[in-house]
Formats: sequence, structure tokens, C-alpha cells
Amino acid sequence: MPENPELTTQQAAELIGVSHAFLIRQLHAIPCRHRGKHCVVFYKDLMEYKHSIDRERKRSLDELAQQAQELDMGY
Repeated sequence: MPENPELTTQQAAELIGVSHAFLIRQLHAIPCRHRGKHCVVFYKDLMEYKHSIDRERKRSLDELAQQAQELDMGY
């Protein structure tokens, strides 16, 4: 965990491996606090968001793999 649990949106984007622009578009799904004109994201909330998108990605890939097997696509 970082020394400071508050992250700038740029730091948050770098930490989870997405672009800054993508993270800004996702702020409706990640609790944030305004500090002047900027938002800060709490590390804990960012990690919860990352885990949720990782779970969704895995679920989607599992579903695609299952469909490929049902269609005998050789995967």
C-alpha cells in the first residue's frame, strides 16, 4: 500500500495500467474526492475497482472459451 492512500488520477491510472483518459471516464465507478480542480482517488477504492474489472474480464474470457468449445472451434 502506498505511503499516502490518496492518489492523483494520473498515479491511479499508472498503478492499474490504464490511460489517464480512461480512468477519468471511469470516475463514476470509483469513489473520488475533489481537491481544488482535481480529483483524488483512495488506494483502497482503486484496488476494489481493479479487482471488479479483473473479475469481469475473467468471467467474459471464460464465457468466450466455453462458447468456442461448444462450437468446436478447437480452442
